[in-house]
Amino acid sequence: MTDHDTLELGDLPLSRGGTLPDARLAYRTYGELAPDRSNAILFPTWFAGTHEANEWLIGDGRPLDTRRYFVIAPNLFGNGLSSSPSNTPAPYDRARFPHVTMHDNVAAQHRLVTERFGIDRLALVLGASMGAGQTYQWAVSHPGMVERIAPITGSSHTSPHNQVFLEGLRAALTADSAFAGGDYAEPPRDGMRAFARVYAGWGLSQAFYWQRVYERLGFPTLEDFLTGVWEPNFAGSDANDLLAMVWTWQHADVGQTPGFDGDTVAALGSIKARALVMPSEKDLYFPPEDEAWAVQHIPDAELRVIPGIWGHLAGGGADPDAAAFIGEALREFLRR
Repeated sequence: MTDHDTLELGDLPLSRGGTLPDARLAYRTYGELAPDRSNAILFPTWFAGTHEANEWLIGDGRPLDTRRYFVIAPNLFGNGLSSSPSNTPAPYDRARFPHVTMHDNVAAQHRLVTERFGIDRLALVLGASMGAGQTYQWAVSHPGMVERIAPITGSSHTSPHNQVFLEGLRAALTADSAFAGGDYAEPPRDGMRAFARVYAGWGLSQAFYWQRVYERLGFPTLEDFLTGVWEPNFAGSDANDLLAMVWTWQHADVGQTPGFDGDTVAALGSIKARALVMPSEKDLYFPPEDEAWAVQHIPDAELRVIPGIWGHLAGGGADPDAAAFIGEALREFLRR
């Protein structure tokens, strides 16, 4: 992809120790920054997604209206555009890529926002899934800089149940003998196929499958849906990149922010931004109950559950009804 810019970060110190050498942060901007720099919105990407996956909310007349707002979409480390196992030279390539946390992603994004654009205040930080994790981290790491946050189908820390899901992904991918400990000569296709099929059982709800919604989407059989949607969804990804992002996801916890000594409740209590938290009604790994727990610890927060049966994918614009719900909620939130 060439439709993005890159911030060269040099050697980036990492919160779990070590350094990401010659780090680079890929990003794209939309709209124009106001002369007083007051109209900036930050919209980080999700697992295996790029800035393009965010564009359903961005544009003229859309919820993040580029006639009014300047939207910055930074790409997650490990997604193949920002520094990743697949594009980092030896000796930090492949499975030797350093462990990068949500905190590290936000530290790099903070440099992008302040050094490249001179922005000291963000009107909104939002994101879905891992983008929501980065959103929470922004509010904790830079409480005086963020006016509003809207975490969508994501969480402030990765729950034990979510850890089980991620371990299933890791096991499916690395069980392929072609994976070769990360030093594969050819992509581990069987492992990638298994990875996609594990994901298919979690990304959408039981009700989605029970009601055979995939048939209404043009897939006559369940197998057609798995081979026509889920397998292609990850086919273009690098296996080591996926595992690097899995590690980041597994170790997400705002309580690990310096100064909180692992106390997630205290970290949530430090948030000064107004928060609109939007879990999906039937999300299997970020259920509304988890986010209701987070909301009760944030001083100024509202829980607004996205209705429907699309589960986790409700946060990404795939379901028109969920997309309309999210869009209207964001418009109203930005008017406050």
